[in-house]
Amino acid sequence: MRAAWYDRQGPAAEVLQVGELPDPEPGEGEVRVRLTRSGVNPGDVKKRQGGTGSGMPYRRVVPHSDGAGVVDAVGPGADRGRVGQRVWVYGAQSYRPCGTAAEATVVPERLAVPLPDQVSDDVGASLGIPGITAHRAVFRDGPVRGKRVLVQGVLGAVGSLAAQLARWDGATVIGTVRRMSDVRDVPPGVADHVVALDGADPATQIRDLSGEGVDRIIEVALSANAELDSRVVAPDAVIAVYSSPQGQPGLPFWPLLYANATLRLLGSDNFPREARQAAVRDLTTLAAADALTIAIGGVCALEEVAAAHRAVESGSRGRILVGLS
Repeated sequence: MRAAWYDRQGPAAEVLQVGELPDPEPGEGEVRVRLTRSGVNPGDVKKRQGGTGSGMPYRRVVPHSDGAGVVDAVGPGADRGRVGQRVWVYGAQSYRPCGTAAEATVVPERLAVPLPDQVSDDVGASLGIPGITAHRAVFRDGPVRGKRVLVQGVLGAVGSLAAQLARWDGATVIGTVRRMSDVRDVPPGVADHVVALDGADPATQIRDLSGEGVDRIIEVALSANAELDSRVVAPDAVIAVYSSPQGQPGLPFWPLLYANATLRLLGSDNFPREARQAAVRDLTTLAAADALTIAIGGVCALEEVAAAHRAVESGSRGRILVGLS
């Protein structure tokens, strides 16, 4: 099969290779998926760069955890009736060496989720890490119906889905964007209100929109946004953090202390199984109902995988996918 891989960490153009590898064979309880799309996430880029502080977990890594395709083989103990089934895949390269940047991947059966006929492979390959992270960020501390939710970075893959999930559950959602010119790029229905961080006083805008402050914050950039977050939290608010530009962010301790705020850190590779299953159920249901807006930023050929990584590094709008058929 054709695949992309790296044997050492470093810049995309220097370490990513494309060539032939043997087809993987499914083991006990596993299925093999013949992939049509592979989703590229910031986490995939950071692993390849060594940006998380960890070294090479395996001698060779086929990157990417998300994808979509068709089950074409099953291992012992897996349901043989799944052969020929369209699926979306998540977690393919979580604690495993071979992800979805290949014409085929092998995953435990539960990580290959039936993909409804009306849902495209592009959408299926975009649900995994962003969708499950968004779902956990929104619902880890309970339902949000009737609450005020601030989503920092609402144009991002996680932020956009988090805003949509929160609104689906009945929250009032305020989304932020970096620049005033970005406000028009937020699709209708993603957020109730949008605030530009380069405006005159975004904290006052958010407080004016939320009244007593926000009950939940979905945070993509803790080190950059901590001060703003501390100015808009309501008493007992939860700040759900899934990323930070700086690995050791400073915090405005006293405002957060007196708000009795909770800082919730979220690492997607280690979510509990039941949380993943709840996310998979809700994301698949909403996708089947055409109730999710997912922007596709581009589909690269496998030979262009380094360019796909660079696009993610540069903050490209929309999901970046690798086409495999």
